[in-house]
Amino acid sequence: MAIPGSSHAASPSARIVSIDDLRAHCSSCSMRELCLPFGLGSGEIEQLFAIIGSRVKLRKGEALFRNGAAFSALFAIRLGSMKTTMLSDDGREQIAGYHMPGDILGLDGISSGRHECEAIALEDTETCLIPFERLEEVAREIPALQHSLHRVVGREIGQDHRQLLLLGSMRAEERLAAFLLSLSERYRRRGYSSTEFVLRMTREEIGSFLGLKLETVSRLFSRFQEEGLVQVQGRAVKIVDLPTLKKLAGVH
Repeated sequence: MAIPGSSHAASPSARIVSIDDLRAHCSSCSMRELCLPFGLGSGEIEQLFAIIGSRVKLRKGEALFRNGAAFSALFAIRLGSMKTTMLSDDGREQIAGYHMPGDILGLDGISSGRHECEAIALEDTETCLIPFERLEEVAREIPALQHSLHRVVGREIGQDHRQLLLLGSMRAEERLAAFLLSLSERYRRRGYSSTEFVLRMTREEIGSFLGLKLETVSRLFSRFQEEGLVQVQGRAVKIVDLPTLKKLAGVH
């Protein structure tokens, strides 16, 4: 089965699920308050269940959709994590976003009808496919769903603005501090530890995301550890001095 709006041919692990499966799937999902069903009544959630066509499972390194692929669906991450990438003017890959459970992917394709970035799994990942045309139809009938959709779009715009702020006005150490604080808050909202987590992106990918060289990212991690701000072992990070890290990032 080909995934709508994607160049990824689904493997046997990407299967169609019944509405009953999806009902149980979403009701037990710890990310439900970060996803589209937020604020919907039981009857309205039933209408949303009815348009979700498949659950897509990706192995690490597989693409959910490619740059230029036709857009027809949004994807809600249930498990795992993904990165979105774009090509710079000189042809280099630029990390545009880091996405974790509860995030919605595919919004980049709404305006032009084609995806403007590529979404790649950073680990084994599971997403829920939401056909956009049907979503729009149901959203017109359910104001709460339309509000949820607007909230998701607004959240995406807010993240873009914060990324521009990172790249445009912060020094290197401030960028990395703000990045770690952002991860801390995002993990907290998902019910995970806000001070101990695993970085799914490599140092090089973090550098691309923050507009820094690999050597700079590695040097800053070492410096932060020496100064007692964090403890780093491989990709495992523990925030030790949260107040100082916030002060460095200009967070009050």
